[in-house]
Amino acid sequence: MSEPRCNSYYNATINQESDYPELTDHLRVDVAIIGGGFSGINTALELAEKGFKVAVVEANKVAWGATGRNGGQITGSLSGDEAMIKQLSKRIGKQEAEDYVWRMRWRGHDIIKGRIEKYGIDCDLKYGHLHTAYQPSHMKELQATHDEGHARDMGDHLKMISKEEMPEYLGTDVYYGGLLNTRNMHLHSVNLCLGEAKAAVSLGAQIFEHSNVIKIEHGDLPKVITEKGSITANKVVLAGNAYHRLERPKMMGRVLPASLGNMATEVLSDELVQSINPKDLAVYDCRFVLDYYRLTADNRLMFGGGTNYSGVDSKSVSGELRPALERVFPQLKGVNIDYEWTGMAAIVINRIPQLGKVSDNVYYQQGYSGHGVATTHIMSEIMANAVAGDMTEYDYFADMWHWRIPLPEWFGNQALALGMQWYKFAERFR
Repeated sequence: MSEPRCNSYYNATINQESDYPELTDHLRVDVAIIGGGFSGINTALELAEKGFKVAVVEANKVAWGATGRNGGQITGSLSGDEAMIKQLSKRIGKQEAEDYVWRMRWRGHDIIKGRIEKYGIDCDLKYGHLHTAYQPSHMKELQATHDEGHARDMGDHLKMISKEEMPEYLGTDVYYGGLLNTRNMHLHSVNLCLGEAKAAVSLGAQIFEHSNVIKIEHGDLPKVITEKGSITANKVVLAGNAYHRLERPKMMGRVLPASLGNMATEVLSDELVQSINPKDLAVYDCRFVLDYYRLTADNRLMFGGGTNYSGVDSKSVSGELRPALERVFPQLKGVNIDYEWTGMAAIVINRIPQLGKVSDNVYYQQGYSGHGVATTHIMSEIMANAVAGDMTEYDYFADMWHWRIPLPEWFGNQALALGMQWYKFAERFR
């Protein structure tokens, strides 16, 4: 039984709702993809552009899961970058690994910008992001990023903002400064994904909604079985991230689900908008468990944070996030919250995205650890190249070493939640 879209700002402001059929036939394609979020849709689009016959099956609606529940920020922050460099260095050398990871920070930006321009996708794209220091020690981290960017010919996009300059950018006194990045972007996630889905279909891809996958039958020609149909393919890509429960026990323990909360205020007056965020920037801070926020196209403040690592959705997102919102912006005290929602992210312990195989011709891609808007697009490009025969970058990630917790997810989530409490405690003394 499929589920309706959540009560998010994104879903309330969809340009054109998707209306793809349920799978009721038995198809034969080159590649079957399970999951209609950013990962599945963009892998399908990449493959369709290469001339492959592709079919996507989604249990609910396109962009129903984490793709339609995030903060809509596309930044150069990359979870697991240090761990990625360390492992890649053994394969390609330290300098090349550092260069590769730096390029990856901005690769998603270029893919998304290219998608929007090529296919005329209307998704409220804006530029500008401020990474803020919640305590003085955070300024050293931001300065290091600033200096690396200048050393790598990105200086035109980066500017350090002092505490004294902050009032020009944000109407709050909680930060000690920040790093302004004009290459970073923010947008309407659902409209982006729906536009990408439409583009894939225009190139011959087939998309099926309300088509829950019951199982995968492995073999020389794997078969994806849904409640009313099936797809036989040369290759299958599993792209459900935190929302699927297929191929358990092989997939169990590779990622842990974490609940992300988000909300959107009522429409704010122009005066309020100017008082809190006059330059229309996306913002997040340097903490392990951080606040992130931005203005929507219709002048609401979308505010997220308070990640719940227990794997259980919050009972009241606005109840948990309102104190943080009003701490950052006291002028919004008592503001009405029109939308609130949760989303399930897939957390990897070392934060490196995961690409791999369940069997010789059944692949998986997952584990974006809260940075999914950009990272899904990067991993989809790499996955599509692998399916098409170029395994170079796929092998980089498939060969990465990962922790795997050989216990039910509940135990893993409690350990993760305990670890994050330790980080939050230790952060006070940084």
